[in-house]
Amino acid sequence: MSSFFEELQARGLIYQTTDDDTLKKKIDEEQLKLYIGFDPTADSLHIGSLVPILVLKRFQLAGHIPYALVGGATGMIGDPSFKSDERSLNDSATVASWTASIKSQLEQFIDFDAKDNAAIIVNNYDWLGDLSLLDFLRDVGKNFTINYMMSKESVKRRIETGISYTEFAYQLLQGYDFLKLFTEHDVKLQVGGSDQWGNITTGTELIRKETGNQGFGLTLPLITTADGKKFGKSEGNAIWLDSEKTSPYEFYQFWLNATDDDAIPFLKYFTFLSLDEIAEIEAEFNQNRGTRLAQKTLAREVTTLVHGNAAYEQAVHISEILFGGGDLKNLKARDIKIGLKDVTSFEVQESTPLNLVDLLVEAKISPSKRQAREDITNGAIYINGIREQDLGYTLADEDKIEGELAVIRRGKKKNWLIRF
Repeated sequence: MSSFFEELQARGLIYQTTDDDTLKKKIDEEQLKLYIGFDPTADSLHIGSLVPILVLKRFQLAGHIPYALVGGATGMIGDPSFKSDERSLNDSATVASWTASIKSQLEQFIDFDAKDNAAIIVNNYDWLGDLSLLDFLRDVGKNFTINYMMSKESVKRRIETGISYTEFAYQLLQGYDFLKLFTEHDVKLQVGGSDQWGNITTGTELIRKETGNQGFGLTLPLITTADGKKFGKSEGNAIWLDSEKTSPYEFYQFWLNATDDDAIPFLKYFTFLSLDEIAEIEAEFNQNRGTRLAQKTLAREVTTLVHGNAAYEQAVHISEILFGGGDLKNLKARDIKIGLKDVTSFEVQESTPLNLVDLLVEAKISPSKRQAREDITNGAIYINGIREQDLGYTLADEDKIEGELAVIRRGKKKNWLIRF
């Protein structure tokens, strides 16, 4: 049987460590306290944060004690790691509100009531908020040369375009976080994305200089799609964990639409299926990728994990209605727009006739009135999933889903989104 460390490696979840052999021994033979930091830069985490959240959960399931650090202080500064521009600064009230939201989200995934290894949430504002500049410079800044700080990749990338002292000093703040957790909570391991390597090693160096002891670092790969795109809100493709920002249906569709090359790695990163189960899925999937078995499994597992089984079943139900037939008026306009985002849309103006024959021609659903009449008579036209064969039919308010839209289908699969 492989060790927990080896399982993390097999899942592709280990990118770098500060001391492979020693850390492996500690992870496999001791109960470690470890932490991952989450800066509140929005009112919700997104799937770019899901891998580290689930890594905390994996460590907890393996018997370790996870600490989730919410950066109430560092969230007001901004991490320059692999960012080309300075972050905008947010006021303390905004960051405090976001911090509370993120705490609530973290509680969905890790167990804060476990008998032997309950997870713990800490907020670095508790120790950084009252830290004076003089104390910070004397107790932290004196340990590092400018040359050391400038050697960090996150800083070097910004030297030419410019970096403020605020963001330049971020690595010292994160290093101080690690020192505080090490000395006050006996947290020996910090985990983060590969872009956090410089910040993490600043922490291990500070621990060594201040205590003479060893802290450990482990980084996770930054998850990208097969075409190299990174998950994250700054990349313009954020999939949020908050159901109000990304609906469970949209969340489900995201995973269902994973490419064939992404689906199996994503099962390893984002689910708790065993590696043996994933290997079986992969073997069956590779025999006939047209079944999309890997994507369907991925969508089921991650949607259930984040939003619950009822939300997953509702997402499947929405898909069945949208693409398999049924009354679309039972759906929300938001979900219809997500599901049919790539179909042709037609915006109704005040002068647009809503008589069905005329509308079919105006929206270019049917090429002529004669063809429109034939389509209706032959039963080829559906309004919101319901067949309509009345040549005199005129769209009414009850056909407008949430007053926003209607869906007209011609034939079995061709849909048009009618926007009001």
